[in-house]
Parts: sequence; C-alpha cells; structure tokens
Amino acid sequence: MNILAHLHLATLANSSLIGNTVADFVKGDPYITYPQTIADGIMLHRKIDSLIDSLPEVKQAKQLFRKTYQRVAPIALDIVWDHFLSKYWSEYGIKSYAAVAEFNQLTKEQIAPFIANYPTDYQYFMQSMWQGKWLENYAYIEFIEKVLKGMAARRPKLILLKETIVDIKQHYSALESLFFKLYPQMIKFVISNHF
Repeated sequence: MNILAHLHLATLANSSLIGNTVADFVKGDPYITYPQTIADGIMLHRKIDSLIDSLPEVKQAKQLFRKTYQRVAPIALDIVWDHFLSKYWSEYGIKSYAAVAEFNQLTKEQIAPFIANYPTDYQYFMQSMWQGKWLENYAYIEFIEKVLKGMAARRPKLILLKETIVDIKQHYSALESLFFKLYPQMIKFVISNHF
C-alpha cells in the first residue's frame, strides 16, 4: 500500500496519521523513540504492508508483470493500488470527506503542525505530496506513469520501474479487478482489529 491507502486505512482504524505515514522513514523499534500513539501507527503501517504482501491477489497481480520487471512489481503495485483508491474514492472514501481533495486537506491539518518533530526526509516527502496534490492526481494513469519514472530516476536500483507502466496499461482491467477484491479485505482488517 502507498500513502493514500495508508492514510485512508489509518483514518478508518482511528490510528495516528503521522505514525502511519512516517513508518517508511523509521527503522527498528518505534516505541524507543516515539510516543505510544505514533509508535502504534507505525506498527499498524507495518502490519498492513505485511498483510498486503501475503494476499493471493497481490501474488496474482505480480504475475501480470513481465518476468524482468517482477522484482520491482511490488513497488509499482503499491502505486497502482493508490491509483484505484483515488479513482474510486466515492466507493471507498470516508463519507465526511466526499472528495480526495477534502481528505488531503484533513491530513494536512492533522500532520503539518507537528511535522517538524519528525525526520527531515519525511517532512520533505509530505510537503511534496501536499504541494503536488498527489492524492488527487493518483486517479490519473498519466500521473502514475510520471510517479514511476520519477522513482526510477531518483533511485538507480529501481530503474526498471519506469517500464512497468507498460505492464500496468496492458493488464489494467485485471489489476482493477484484483484491487476490488483485495482492498475490502484491508478495510475489514483495520476495522476488525481495534488498533
């Protein structure tokens, strides 16, 4: 799952938005460094990532990528799931935030006042997300292509990511169907496990 899904699932679980978004910037035991609510959010993020990676739908989705690109497919899929969540926000979103733009504003209001207390690369990431309106733009496949190319350009180890858009476009309907099967499982997981 990528940033939009983590924010959405954290909201449904009534979990810390900061904890759920700073998780990728934190190594080791978060309870040593952060207050319990933040650390709990980090742990929820990790549980979500672990669960999604174990789902048969994700394994199926990975097989839709050409063999050469399967190594980076999980990263591409994280972006793809955010694409479908943004595109179908009216079906999965939170009723009090009818549009992704409203939800984005909510996240900014809850995170921005405290962001200086967290790693600099996290601050930069979140500011870029808000300024670039990533959450809303994820709904457009052209933006997904731009994101994947940007990630590939910034990290040489992920150079293959820029070509995964070919597989995504080729198997778009199949990926969409898999999203409709897997995302409700994620929602059920966070709602039924009172974090």
